[in-house]
Parts: sequence; structure tokens; C-alpha cells
Amino acid sequence: MGVVIESSVWEPNPGLYIFIFFASLFSILAFPYASNKYSSTGSSSSKAPSLFDHGISPTSSSLRFQRNFLLIYSLASVMEGLWSVFGEFELAYYGLSREQMMFSLCVGFAASLLIGSFLGVLSDLIGPKKVCFLFCILHLFLGLWKRIIDHPSVLATSICLSLAASIFSFSFETWMVVQHEEQGHRQDMLSETFWLMSFFESASLIGSQVLSNWLIGNNVEKNMASHSTAAIFLAIIALVCLLRGWTETPQKVALKEYRASFSTYVFGDKRIWLLVWAQACLQFSVAVFWILWAPTVVADGREVHLGLIYPCFLGSRMLGSTIFPWLISGLSSLRTEDCLVYAFIIMGLVLSITAYDYQEIGVLVTLFCIFHAGLGMIFPSLARLRTM
Repeated sequence: MGVVIESSVWEPNPGLYIFIFFASLFSILAFPYASNKYSSTGSSSSKAPSLFDHGISPTSSSLRFQRNFLLIYSLASVMEGLWSVFGEFELAYYGLSREQMMFSLCVGFAASLLIGSFLGVLSDLIGPKKVCFLFCILHLFLGLWKRIIDHPSVLATSICLSLAASIFSFSFETWMVVQHEEQGHRQDMLSETFWLMSFFESASLIGSQVLSNWLIGNNVEKNMASHSTAAIFLAIIALVCLLRGWTETPQKVALKEYRASFSTYVFGDKRIWLLVWAQACLQFSVAVFWILWAPTVVADGREVHLGLIYPCFLGSRMLGSTIFPWLISGLSSLRTEDCLVYAFIIMGLVLSITAYDYQEIGVLVTLFCIFHAGLGMIFPSLARLRTM
């Protein structure tokens, strides 16, 4: 008589999605009332900045500026997310071995390091808006290439995606800050835009996962290139929005003058070096996490629906970004630097527990969600410090 061993596939409790959604919604909706109550008690000499009223006398130009920028940034985030949905699965579909996959990733990272590092300098010299155009053009070119050629060059694809990711990491934020200063908007609105960027980026990444899986459907072989069509469509929309957007003041900076300013304000400032080190450590930890989280969860042959866990991470990051305005608005006495210190400590402890102790899947997912909630607070905090 045979023995039947039942195997169950672990997946998150649906209540976790509901909790993250309503917690984020409550944090957003409750913040204006809490800030107004704080200002009415006399604890502050001026009204605390509110999320929705944008100060005592909001202007239509400031609201329009923020909404238009967040629309363009969300489109860019969806384009970034579309190419990362299938990852190694798409490479394996085209017949690549593990060694070839690793080599293509290394080539992409090398291009990002060697070429992407100078794109920031190019952005300062020619203007960040033109570099944002380059981001959309790269995605448009890659989408058209994949639609025309059945088996495009993996190395060229990796280089294009890596350069686009490098541009995405700084160009839109730089463009927003430059436009904010040129148009003379309030400074507290800048902090609001930073955490909204983190919030909408995470939401857009979730949307890109839903869109890609819907386009693929059940016929992988027939619809594998369908997300390329979506990328082409979104890139065209983003280009139109950029063309119809704000006019950029031409940059007239000589290279010699720029080099002198760069040496003075970057190389000569220890605070910049500390900020660079903090950003580098964060990006390194995030990269290591995305390499190891799936093997850690499925250790010992455990069966898990990884696709259902990924949205929990992004949702936790959305929740963490909504906590940021509570910490810097005056409701809390913490400085941005203090928030960063506490967030780094908590995230380090979370990863230490994961690294040195075997945990059940539910505990691992909880720890990973806490890690991403910390990311949601740290990203706008670092952006605020970069602007300062």
C-alpha cells in the first residue's frame, strides 16, 4: 500500500494585504488632522505643513507642478518594473545558461558603473530634463528592438536596462528639485514630494507586475514580448508628457567652472562623503537582499508562492513612506539624521536575525516586510539630505 505525502504551498494570509492597504490609507488620511491639531495647541509658532492643503495659501501652480511630476515619475516607475517581472525566467526562455545570465548581469553592472556614473555630470551640464528624455528613449528603443527581433542581444539589453536604471535613480529627482527652485515653490512641499515619489514608485511597481502578468496570460510562448509593447506605449506617453511639461532653463556652465565647483562642494565636504557612504551601503544591502531572499524563503525544499510575497514587500515600502511625514513635520522631535540612524539600526537587526537564525516562512516574510518599511522611510530621508 503506497504512502501519499501531501505537500502544501505556503502563501501569505490575504489579511496581510488588507492590513497594509488600510494602514497606508489611515496614515495618509490621518496626517492632515494630526498636523492641524498639533498647530492649534500652540506647540508651534506656525502651522505645520499638511499633506493636502499644501500650506495656508496653496497655489494652483504648485499643485499642478507636483501632480504632473508624479504622473511622469509613475510612468517611469512602471517602465522600470515591466522589465524586472520575469528576470531570469525570460533569459532562460531564450536558452541562456546560469553562467551566461551571470555574465550579462555583470556586464550591465559594469556599464552602470563606468558609464552611468558620468551621466550625473552630463545631467548637470546639459540639464536633467534632457537626461530624462534619454531614459524614455532607451526604453522605447529596447521595446521596439524586442518587437522587431525575436532574440535580441542579451548583453545589449542588459546594458540599456542598466543605464536606464542609473538615470532613473537620480535624473527625475534632480529635475524635480531644479524646477522646484526655479518656480519658487515652498520648501516643505519638496519633502512632501520626496515621500510621495517613494509611495508612487512602489505602487507603480505593483501595477507593473499586474500589467505584465495580465498581458502574458496563460500563453507564455505567444505573449512573451507583450510587455515590450506596453513599454513602447508608456515610453511614448512619457515623452509626450515631457515635451508638454515645464520649460527648462538652459544650462550655461563651463566644464572648468563645473570642475572647480564639484571639487569644492563635493570632494571638499565631509557631509557629502558620509551621505554617499550611507547611500552606497543601503544600495549594497538592497542588492544582496534581492539576490538571497528567494533562496532563503524556499530553503530545505519549502514550496512557496514567491509571486504573492513580492507585493507584500512593495506594500510595506509604501507604508514606510507614509510614516516619513509624521517624523519630520513637527509632530516628532526627531531630525532627519536621527530618523536615518534608527531606521538603519532596525534594518540591520532585522537582517541579522535572518542571517544567524533559522526561521519559519511567516517570520521571514514579517522580517522582510519590516526591512522594506525601513526602506520606505530611508529613501525620502536621504533625498531630503541630498537637497539640504
